Amino acid sequence: MTVHARTKLLATLAGATTMTLALAACGGGDKAESTGADNGASGDSQSAQDEVAPATDLSGSVAGSGASSQEAAMEAWKAGFNELNPDVTVSYEAVGSGTGITQFTSKQVAWAGSDAPLEGDEIAAAEARCGGPAWDLPVYISPVAVIFNLEGVDSLNMDAATIAKIFAGEITNWNDPAIAKANPDAQLPDLAITPVHRSDKSGTTENFTDYLHSAAPEAWPTDPGKEWPVSGGESGDKTSGLVQAVQAGNGTIGYADASQAGNLGTVALAAADGTYVSFSAETAAKAAETAERVADRDANDIALSVNRVPETNDSYPLILISYSIVCSTYEDANEAELVKAFIGYQASEEGQQMAADNAGAAPISEAMRSEINGVLDQIK
Repeated sequence: MTVHARTKLLATLAGATTMTLALAACGGGDKAESTGADNGASGDSQSAQDEVAPATDLSGSVAGSGASSQEAAMEAWKAGFNELNPDVTVSYEAVGSGTGITQFTSKQVAWAGSDAPLEGDEIAAAEARCGGPAWDLPVYISPVAVIFNLEGVDSLNMDAATIAKIFAGEITNWNDPAIAKANPDAQLPDLAITPVHRSDKSGTTENFTDYLHSAAPEAWPTDPGKEWPVSGGESGDKTSGLVQAVQAGNGTIGYADASQAGNLGTVALAAADGTYVSFSAETAAKAAETAERVADRDANDIALSVNRVPETNDSYPLILISYSIVCSTYEDANEAELVKAFIGYQASEEGQQMAADNAGAAPISEAMRSEINGVLDQIK
């Protein structure tokens, strides 16, 4: 894929206004209707405030922290929410999923953003913090791009086993036969490969290692997790740090939210039918359609598991589903109302459009919006 083609592809991803992700089989909610009087303006020129009635009697401040993948979307969400609720101040620190969850469970913030749902000890810690269950609500969906910086090369094909061996330090040169076989037309240099991973606890890392473990278990036997499990290579803090590390050297390779790929080279992933699939709005949506609810969770916990081994090349398996993690019960009534209002805005049609336009996210489905709203209504 050329730089021009990839730029066009990212523009398509950011403009995916009509795509829906059928992540749940729940009934959809209706779009909010305008309550303003007709001042002679056409429906097409009505402002967002006309389409989504401003929340009333909300004031105060509410803080969250977590996934850096959500950062661009979060800036748009905060701005849009503030226009509707000028007396509310929302803050968010993009400190990474792991740190965000820690800050949430220690009551430093009201909600956490995470590219992976709560798991293991995190579930118990969150329940202790909340005095009841904490719930994972999917609000941001995006491909994870395998990015590289290789002079003269814009795109490559790789299967999961090849990627796993690169990051495990078993494939160390760009003209390795495994890479050359899948890319017969590429001019691959005799150059060392420098893998770059996240240095912080990251949900993006968990999604990446989940893909490697699911699609190439022999090459990557290590269980997925938020912490990078292999020694060697370089590292970068949060999404921005990893991307900067890849940009800084010739021969580097890493992984990041696709919205941050920029002009770096990207990898098309192998499908089960032997072809390769690039990330796009449509292929990410196809992958999300087959995501299943994680078993043995609270009924209101919408944690999802992605199929990492698609049968055909219309599904890009390396996606992340990023969550807003909230308490089922808050000690402070106003904090509860602010959390409900802001996360509700994230999941709203307008909020999802803001994320698509500003971060290249794929909007969640109407059915999922309806389900999230039902969960938010149960926060006490």
